[in-house]
Amino acid sequence: MFSPDRLRAAVDAFRGKTILVVGDLIADEYIYGKPSRISREAPVLILRFSSREVRLGGAGNASHNIHTLGARVVPVGVLGSDPAGDEVLTLCRSVGISSEGIVRTGERPTAVKTRIMAGGYQSTRQQVVRVDREPPPGLDPETEQILIERVGAFGPAADAVLFSDYGYGLLTPGLVEQVMAGVRGRGGLVTADSRYDLLRFRGVTAATPNEPELEEMVGGPLDDEPAVEKAGRQLLERLDCRYLLVTRGSRGMALFEREGPATFLPIHGSNEIADVTGAGDTVISTFTLALAGGSPPIEAAWLANVAGGVVVMKRGTAPIGRAELLHALGSDGTPREP
Repeated sequence: MFSPDRLRAAVDAFRGKTILVVGDLIADEYIYGKPSRISREAPVLILRFSSREVRLGGAGNASHNIHTLGARVVPVGVLGSDPAGDEVLTLCRSVGISSEGIVRTGERPTAVKTRIMAGGYQSTRQQVVRVDREPPPGLDPETEQILIERVGAFGPAADAVLFSDYGYGLLTPGLVEQVMAGVRGRGGLVTADSRYDLLRFRGVTAATPNEPELEEMVGGPLDDEPAVEKAGRQLLERLDCRYLLVTRGSRGMALFEREGPATFLPIHGSNEIADVTGAGDTVISTFTLALAGGSPPIEAAWLANVAGGVVVMKRGTAPIGRAELLHALGSDGTPREP
């Protein structure tokens, strides 16, 4: 369906692009333990602690994907003046992600998602429970103004802006409007991924909801492709966007274009998914980069589809690298990394 040379050129075009990611920075914490015994205090499993790690989550994961795909990324968000914020900032700097757009504040703790992972040395670790530590909703006016200034400083040099909204209140109406006004003023590209309130981002170039989110927004089940197409068209109009890329899990993706057809893409790779954590970040990051690089929307959607197919085979929050993407494209008869 796609020219191998064009797909390789599209990935090569990621280099030299700058993407501004505005959204919720999250510390994804993993605590690993080996099952030991059943507690005498309650009918629960006791895990013998083995290790702990922290990964970039939320807007941090979207930024990490953009960076590993070969582009420059500037995340704009808030971290608390706390140990979790220190860890996220250290992770960004350790992989070479700019921290110039990140604001530290004592008024808002860093969002942390803690996943307790259980498994023996020879078995796959499974998530037992997740504990979320969430900041209070909303931003104080001073922090909001600093974020608006950071957007104003770094936005004009960006090839695209990506909203990564995990519902923690960072993307205030004032901040969103400031971004949108700047983008409209220079005819730029802006994309949005929002877990709970996508309709707040009316006027973006493209959005990437998943199918359950689409069902919730249109108020009904989507039992077949005609129903998905009808719902996608409705949301495309309500969002007043040019492109809508709906992720459908094991059923692949559906791309809707304001001035084009609906295209249903099959899942790439195996449908035996290992972990969907962070896959949405990979999809919107790849889709945004490809559009910023000049790819047609269907080509951008296919690249995002392939990237998402790679990431769901990884355990935990993890980005996709440029070489991995080229290798996955090569497995379909398209070029591999030399």
